[in-house]
Amino acid sequence: MRIVSLLPAATDIVAELGLSADLVGRTHECDWPPEAVAGVPVVTAAEFSADTLSSREISDAVGGAAHRGSSLYTLDTDALAALSPDVVLTQDLCDVCAVSYEGVSRAVRVLEGGPKVLSLEPRTLDDVLDCMVRVGELLGVREAALARRADLRARLDAVRAATAGRPRPRVVAVEWLDPLWPAGHWVPEQITAAGGEPLIAAPGEHTRPMEWDAVRAARPDVLLLLPCGFSPKRTLAERHLLTALPGWDELPAVRGGRVWVLDGPAYFNRPGPRVVRGAEVLAHALHGIRSGAPVTPAEAFLLTPAG
Repeated sequence: MRIVSLLPAATDIVAELGLSADLVGRTHECDWPPEAVAGVPVVTAAEFSADTLSSREISDAVGGAAHRGSSLYTLDTDALAALSPDVVLTQDLCDVCAVSYEGVSRAVRVLEGGPKVLSLEPRTLDDVLDCMVRVGELLGVREAALARRADLRARLDAVRAATAGRPRPRVVAVEWLDPLWPAGHWVPEQITAAGGEPLIAAPGEHTRPMEWDAVRAARPDVLLLLPCGFSPKRTLAERHLLTALPGWDELPAVRGGRVWVLDGPAYFNRPGPRVVRGAEVLAHALHGIRSGAPVTPAEAFLLTPAG
């Protein structure tokens, strides 16, 4: 079966199901697992370079608070046609995160052979894990998908068991720095599973920008910085967007030295199987507990008191 993935999380799922060898096309942002995607043709491109723009400039470029994202990405329809896919995996959750479902549908309608298109739009942890089964059914590996979902649920249960009965720190998770944007969808559930109390955003919620005063009023014990699409190194480079805000030093999270920089794209922004690893990372950040493999500095590190 010839698979084109137009969503990084879908590429993660294909790999989780052991079907990386069937992947014939991907997006420019599909980077996991690196050894499996390195030689796979890229069929998308971004309309701008995020490396040269600030958080505010990126936000303005993608339509600001409206999150229109209508022309964020281009799809090389000629390259897609040449790949002759049997299956195209895409999404209808956020036009800022990947090629829009509408754009993919238009492109696929003119392809010879009519590949099957599966759109993924999970909002909760259960939705994310269920997507694996939906993809597995389409790709003919339903039993393997059910087994992998069970394994991932068992890991989540292990995180919950490890943190049960402990004091639950109050947590604010930040998905964008300027404008300030709280992390919604499945992230509040990741926090809860890891023994924390998520603030500001609710499970499954598609959030909107928030005022800095909302964070100050929430008085979080822990602040998680996991900007969408940013590596921890990039997040660190823009930390001044937060540390220069009035009242930063007064936050309990800052006074307690509990401001964490996390790998958002790997474990929190994308609705793929690695969100389970994100919960394990949070168990370390919130309680110093190991669940699964040891957490590395590449996955999570504390912002220094000096900012």
